[in-house]
Amino acid sequence: MTGNTLEVSVDKAVDSPAPKGAEAKVHHHKNGRKIFHNPWPSWHELDPEAVKAHLKQRKWMSTWTHPSTAEAQIPCETPALSHERFGNGTPDVRAVWLGHACYFVEFPSGLRVLFDPVMTDRCSPSQWFGPRRFTQLPCAVKDIPFLDAVVISHNHYDHLSHPTVVEIAKLHPQAHFFVPLGNESWFHSSGITNVTELDWWEGADLILSPTSPSDPTVSSIRARITCLPAQHTTGRAPWGTDKTLWASWSVASPSSDQPAASSTVASVFFGGDTGYRAVPTLDAQDDDWDEKYADLPVCPAFEQIGELYGPFTLGLLPIGAYEPRALMAPIHANPRDAVEIFLNTQCKRALAMHWGTWVLGDEDVREPPRRLEEALAFKGLPRKGVFDVCGLGEPIRVPV
Repeated sequence: MTGNTLEVSVDKAVDSPAPKGAEAKVHHHKNGRKIFHNPWPSWHELDPEAVKAHLKQRKWMSTWTHPSTAEAQIPCETPALSHERFGNGTPDVRAVWLGHACYFVEFPSGLRVLFDPVMTDRCSPSQWFGPRRFTQLPCAVKDIPFLDAVVISHNHYDHLSHPTVVEIAKLHPQAHFFVPLGNESWFHSSGITNVTELDWWEGADLILSPTSPSDPTVSSIRARITCLPAQHTTGRAPWGTDKTLWASWSVASPSSDQPAASSTVASVFFGGDTGYRAVPTLDAQDDDWDEKYADLPVCPAFEQIGELYGPFTLGLLPIGAYEPRALMAPIHANPRDAVEIFLNTQCKRALAMHWGTWVLGDEDVREPPRRLEEALAFKGLPRKGVFDVCGLGEPIRVPV
């Protein structure tokens, strides 16, 4: 079966569920060069002087060492991606981690979605400098047989790669990109026009229709793709800070082209890149979830997402790049935060991401999975089988 047996259309005029007050769009906040902001008590602005001081400490103080990647030993396999869109005989969602925040997800309906693809060696403006991948890339864009939707959380270089999206547009010209507000013009300047730009709590219907309606082997595919809040920032250069929006996403696809009420709906929550709550500078012996920090405000959006869009078949949630906490907590969840987001959003299962690919935080690169198991146990959840860490390229099946 070839990819061009289905025609793609997108209907942006969708009435998406939203919490009370969402119409005020309080995250739109023109302030100097910035256009968007995080409108919750769980956020605080990153202090530029604190960032400079930390970078200076990293460079000059002998007490800081770059996290070693020598013993990372993250399993990697070449994923066996299905070359048959229909008729696989499985009701499962199939997710494959391709590194960092990139997942390729096959839905039972036949829908194929790629999240935050960065399939290059470095996550930076140039492949000559910047963080370098310390684990293998399981596959290339050319190895993906079908691709219908590419979902982007925000424009930081570890989540949006110009070489990667240009290659996707070349090899999968019908693939449609879904991006947060303010990013459409960047795609157009890159020669990519199959783009739908959405604000928080806005949705669109992706419809794939057979080019030959008489072919009984080909069915229509429908998906509701909704842009949802996250707590983060954006910018590909210092002068571009927070001029474009950041987001998490919901992708829901019924198992047939019949109305959702008469078919099983597979749904995925993609957390993108997000913090959960800001924390103060901690004493060396403290954990930011110790009792004295228990009342720090958390981002309310995730509970709203769970109430309005949950339960989800699967959550794809970030667990890494969280140290030092006083700097990273507003923008990057640690494993304990990630478990709270998992519970807030009502995901039935979850897979970890945002770790094991580039050194972007100060923690040991092997630490996030260990701390995730500890966080699950603390909440009385099984260490395995609910919120898991998978190998690169490893196919994970999740029943709908």
